[in-house]
Amino acid sequence: MATMQHPQTMMSLAEELRGELITPDNPAYDDARRVWNGMFDQHPSAIAQVLGIVDVVAVVDYARDTGVELAVRGGGHSSAGYSTVDDGIVLDLSQMKGVWVDPRAKVARVQAGALWGDVDRETQAYGLAVPGGQISHTGVAGLTLGGGIGWLSRRYGLTIDNLISVDLVTADGRFVTASDDEHPDLFWGLRGGSGNFGVVVSFEYRLHEVGPLVLGGPLLYELDDAPAALRNARDFFVDAPDAVSLWMVLTHVPSEPPFPTESWGSPVLAVVPFCTDLDRGPKLLEPLTTFGTPIANLHGPMPYTVLQSALDDVDPHGHRYWERGDYLADLSDGVIDALVAGARSASSKLTEILVFPMGGAIARVPANATAFGDRSAPWAVWVASQWTDSAEDAVHRDWTRGFAGSLAPWTTGAVYVNAIGGDVTEARKVEAYGGPLKYERLKELKRSWDPDNLFHRNHNIAP
Repeated sequence: MATMQHPQTMMSLAEELRGELITPDNPAYDDARRVWNGMFDQHPSAIAQVLGIVDVVAVVDYARDTGVELAVRGGGHSSAGYSTVDDGIVLDLSQMKGVWVDPRAKVARVQAGALWGDVDRETQAYGLAVPGGQISHTGVAGLTLGGGIGWLSRRYGLTIDNLISVDLVTADGRFVTASDDEHPDLFWGLRGGSGNFGVVVSFEYRLHEVGPLVLGGPLLYELDDAPAALRNARDFFVDAPDAVSLWMVLTHVPSEPPFPTESWGSPVLAVVPFCTDLDRGPKLLEPLTTFGTPIANLHGPMPYTVLQSALDDVDPHGHRYWERGDYLADLSDGVIDALVAGARSASSKLTEILVFPMGGAIARVPANATAFGDRSAPWAVWVASQWTDSAEDAVHRDWTRGFAGSLAPWTTGAVYVNAIGGDVTEARKVEAYGGPLKYERLKELKRSWDPDNLFHRNHNIAP
């Protein structure tokens, strides 16, 4: 029998929600169903734009009791398309994006529909930040549950290393809090276990003093000069302090200011050194910022929020993406040559090959302290192919697979779970979750909290 707590029909669910249940006959449906990756043009039976915990419980109860397939959407960035579904129901958290900052305690509580731009805006008002993503329209929930790597990670750890507690709705419709003191096993699994254990409705983060100005921005090198610049960065990070970080991107120069017009469309290496310390930073970063002869130098002091949103237009909503990440055993001359060769052969001028150092505070957290996979790799690579024409899907997908395969001699076999990409195999999942022993612990946790695998549209840990 249907009850207010367990709606059995679409109509009864709509009546119970404080938010809106958007069905295909609603004029807002097409906008509501779109996600960041245009590869996934799916048509749910309904999209539940929830406004609070009671709404979330109602949708979870409905999906569980009716057997309809459930997708959970936070920011909607899911590059593998998990945040939408054909014919099922999307639990859309995007209207729940509140951010509350306690500047004295240096703590923020963030609802699960928030984007990193929402978090940065509120925390930077007090000169504070939590390690998060590097694109401001990335969702907080997906990035956090997978681990969270960004500019601040070498200094302050992964996003999950700054997580104090998580509030979530479980598969049986309960509302629980997980922390070191409450349900510690669940808290362990939530820190790196993706969306397998429930619908998170809010996160509590520890904040750090950052900004408002930091050192960032790219130095652009012609592709012929890229091998030397990559080797220089490799040598620098052999003993670099935690206070500095770096992302390097092999791509093509965007055809827009502030990039020099004579370089628009040219293949380049962008070297982006980073430091939060405006006093010591220039000296610390000098081996990177004074190297070689860049065709453009856009590095210097800038607002942290500007750096965090600098790639927003480079990776816009609606484009088509096929991605793959791997950890590298080292940034050897051989892999450097392979990376540059990949940049020369890239099938799309929008494609990015990102290379960045791990280490620092990331590596100092014990391997078994969280469900996050490998913390020991010194470098990571992330291949993000991007294009706009669906007729070219096979071309760019095949190039991504081929290029990623060419890097195999230098990869560790492990991978960041948020960077598995489109080709999801059981072996890659096991490695993303830290290997067979850690994976078995996650499966036991899954059997306890979601034995029927209601939450399976993720990098799934089947019970």
